[in-house]
Amino acid sequence: MYVTSTRYFDRLNAEQLRVLVVEPKELVAARLKTQLERLGHLVLGPAKDGQEAVAVAQRLHPSLVLIDSKLPGGDGIETARAIVAERPVPVILVTDYPGAELVRRAREAGVVAYLSPVERRPLLTIIEAALKRFDELRIVQQEARDASDALLTRRLVDNAKRVLVTRLGISDAEAFQRILERKLSMGRSLRDTAWTIIEAEGVVTRHDFALCLKLIFQMVRQDWRSESTRQTR
Repeated sequence: MYVTSTRYFDRLNAEQLRVLVVEPKELVAARLKTQLERLGHLVLGPAKDGQEAVAVAQRLHPSLVLIDSKLPGGDGIETARAIVAERPVPVILVTDYPGAELVRRAREAGVVAYLSPVERRPLLTIIEAALKRFDELRIVQQEARDASDALLTRRLVDNAKRVLVTRLGISDAEAFQRILERKLSMGRSLRDTAWTIIEAEGVVTRHDFALCLKLIFQMVRQDWRSESTRQTR
């Protein structure tokens, strides 16, 4: 069954998470444990290597995994892949530098967010972004016919979100919300909805501004009307 609620990530703000920390460095693991417990979450582990991490995940079923990209005798990304293959779960990769190749591999393995040991953003913000991204991917996968179709749809949706973030000045999560609401109101697939937005952006690059404005207005008009209706209630 497709997710139809326009508030598809409301649950994130009230849920206590069971977090598996996979971190070989004791000081980093201790710091993460303290931060997570202060946020009200239950910390599982920490696990110190890939083999232990997979075993703990299979036994305790975490709702979130924080895993270092460099593990003794193995690779954090491949460990993440093994955990997600057993049971889908949002994974945050702890890494000094998320370069393009690492991000590509991590994304394919199921990683949904990144945390640097010197990260200045609050851990809460990173966790919320990871959970929202995970929910987005689940919605895409529900509609896809197979893995390749899910990958293509995900790329189109990501591109469409970037268009809306740039053109409307909204957040990444709000952009996905707009796409989802548009899909539901028009009865179209996520792929078709995303493609329509991308096509409108293509009009901009061809300098046909009048037509572009018309297309963008058509895409977001339904959202504006819905918002106005809610505010007048």
